[in-house]
Amino acid sequence: MTPPASPPCTLLLSDFALRTWGDRITAAVPPGSLSFVTAEAALAAEGPCDADIAFMTREVTGRSSKNNPTPELRGFEAALRKSPKLRWLQIHPAGAERPLYGELRARGVKVTTASGATAVTVAHSTLGAVIALNRRFPLLADAQRRHTWEPRLGERSPRDLKGQCAVIVGLGPIGRTIAGFLKMLGMRVVGARRKADPVATCDQTITYERLAEVLPTADWLILCCPSSPTTRGIANAANLAAMPPGGYVINVARGEIAVERDVIEALASGRLAGAYLDVFEREPLDPASPLWDMPNVLISPHTASHSQGQNEAIFEIFLDNLARWRAGQPLRNDVDNLG
Repeated sequence: MTPPASPPCTLLLSDFALRTWGDRITAAVPPGSLSFVTAEAALAAEGPCDADIAFMTREVTGRSSKNNPTPELRGFEAALRKSPKLRWLQIHPAGAERPLYGELRARGVKVTTASGATAVTVAHSTLGAVIALNRRFPLLADAQRRHTWEPRLGERSPRDLKGQCAVIVGLGPIGRTIAGFLKMLGMRVVGARRKADPVATCDQTITYERLAEVLPTADWLILCCPSSPTTRGIANAANLAAMPPGGYVINVARGEIAVERDVIEALASGRLAGAYLDVFEREPLDPASPLWDMPNVLISPHTASHSQGQNEAIFEIFLDNLARWRAGQPLRNDVDNLG
């Protein structure tokens, strides 16, 4: 049976997104079933915006950080707020922590993420960091800058990764992909998540509440979980102290998952041997932060997920959800229905 035709609807998006993907969006739906309104036009017009659905693409956030929204982001958020008919918003990140998303959900707006679109790229960044830190690449680069020949011999030699234990906090698409990569290196993987259901790429799965029980065997603590009351601050002084001396921390989740001062103290004392940090409590990272000058720390400016193909992967998720929306089917990555 052919499903009933969906009523025409209006899509809110940026002018850039309309120029980039407008023709492909139009080709994906029946003629006359979808019209467009740009955020720029919605802001310039008096009165409410008549958007039914919206697609917030990456260039909208531009160079925004969670502490410093750009005019483009503030403008798009204002357009969403003046859209009383809005029923669905597709966003480009994998997480939906911005206050606006909660505000819209309270209005009955469906918010869907692009979870899964960046799983491989974030996992690549994490895998690169594990290898770089284990093989002492940051220390070798520091010696190179100082024109100093410092072979890593004897006790200074890197440990073999095979047999080391990684505790991965968060087992969404990113965490599961990371786990698979580390298993290929011969590492033991323990995954922490909301429920202790088994995961094929993990040797053991626990709940977040049991994290402290497995940390005494953890050579690596890898954070890739959503921000929630349970996970915020989970990498704190007590949990870092539970790890064996010489462990490593990787944070590709959100800055608030780790207590930054506790991570800095553990690194400065030598309890942690190193870290790869892509996210921070405040972004951009303060130029005065001691993290910048620690030779055993790799810092990236919240770009672990970035790649040239990322926007296309996010767009494909939007197209899939647009078809689902028109067919009245459950939406992919619906924030209110995540397991």
